Amino acid sequence: MAALLGGVLIGLATGLVFLALGRVSGITGIVADAWPAPQRDWAWRAAFVLGLVAAGAVGSFAAPTAIAGPATSWPIAIGAGLLVGFGARYGGGCTSGHGVCGVGRLSWRSIVGCATFVAVAMLVVFVVRHAGAAP
Repeated sequence: MAALLGGVLIGLATGLVFLALGRVSGITGIVADAWPAPQRDWAWRAAFVLGLVAAGAVGSFAAPTAIAGPATSWPIAIGAGLLVGFGARYGGGCTSGHGVCGVGRLSWRSIVGCATFVAVAMLVVFVVRHAGAAP
């Protein structure tokens, strides 16, 4: 039930940002375009990011075991996060951004991208399972 509620809230937030601001709420673009940004553009971006941080903080108090820290050291986790952010920006968005924001807007690029992500994931699972590497 919690996952359903989370999905509904993500959809509502995405729809509200699009309807109220005419903007796509992909986090990669929001963060990357926030520095530097015109004053009016900075406010909604900062509010969006602060809302994400606040939601995580509230969630960690409401269900402390549901939100864990990194499975590795903080420097490695931070480095990995920066690499993922760079890759997502270089690739024109992340998989979830294309799935939530792009497919919902019927973006051809996002639909093709998501179909490619899923097809490659299925292929990797098939190869790994048949190569004997996975249990």
